[in-house]
Amino acid sequence: MQRLLRRAAAVGAEGEIPVAAVVLDGQGRAVGWGSNRREQDQQPLGHAELIALQQAARLRSDWRLNDCTLLVTLEPCPMCAGALVQARVGRVVFGATDAKRGALGGVLDLSQDPSAHHHMQVQAGVEAEACALQLGTWFKLRRQQQREQRCGKQAALAQEG
Repeated sequence: MQRLLRRAAAVGAEGEIPVAAVVLDGQGRAVGWGSNRREQDQQPLGHAELIALQQAARLRSDWRLNDCTLLVTLEPCPMCAGALVQARVGRVVFGATDAKRGALGGVLDLSQDPSAHHHMQVQAGVEAEACALQLGTWFKLRRQQQREQRCGKQAALAQEG
């Protein structure tokens, strides 16, 4: 998780929400890495989990990831949790819970939903404080930058007027 936090910090510095993920195969080898790329790629599906899943499936030449574990710094959203079910991931380990959009226990739990054709093991809260602090700090800085931009634009308009 420490390595994922470092990767998340790097993408956060690039303007992406700082989330990173890795897929480990049954022997613990990394077979898929991902970090958020929505802004960089202008891609609504550019979530860290989806990128890691795609890479793992491509590398293994198999979309079924039953023996794999996904580690991610933030609880997956409904889209990503649905993809994890579809990919039949065996286990998911995440850091910070997402009380607004979390779909593996935060708001809902797609891993145990009766409609799901696959149920996975979920372990929440690994390095939760560090993950939550990283995200919280990033969003606080982002809001501050947006306020400063708005104030700068308003000041420029006032000088013109």
